[in-house]
Amino acid sequence: MRWCLIALSLFATTAYAADPAQGQSMISSLLMIGGFIFIMYFVAIRPQTKRAKEHQQLITNIAKDDEVITAGGIVGKVLRVSEQFIVINIAEGIEVKVQKQAISATVPKGTMKTI
Repeated sequence: MRWCLIALSLFATTAYAADPAQGQSMISSLLMIGGFIFIMYFVAIRPQTKRAKEHQQLITNIAKDDEVITAGGIVGKVLRVSEQFIVINIAEGIEVKVQKQAISATVPKGTMKTI
């Protein structure tokens, strides 16, 4: 985040120090803004959309008998899957309903027994 502030301060210094009659300065400022947007796309926006797509795919592929970890860190075995909720078994005879969005990962089968 600091490099963003440094880049913005450099841009602000360049923009205010430039003579308005010079066309070169305006073009270089626009190129700097374009470069900044390009860098921000590859540093922040693209990885976030990639993670969102992977999470959505994870949620749609959850099936009965999968072992999952919730966002709160609870490990359980999927008993039932509905449109919005999943029922997981976290211990012998204990079932918990969680929203599908609360599932953060799936784990290999047998993980619950080894924990």
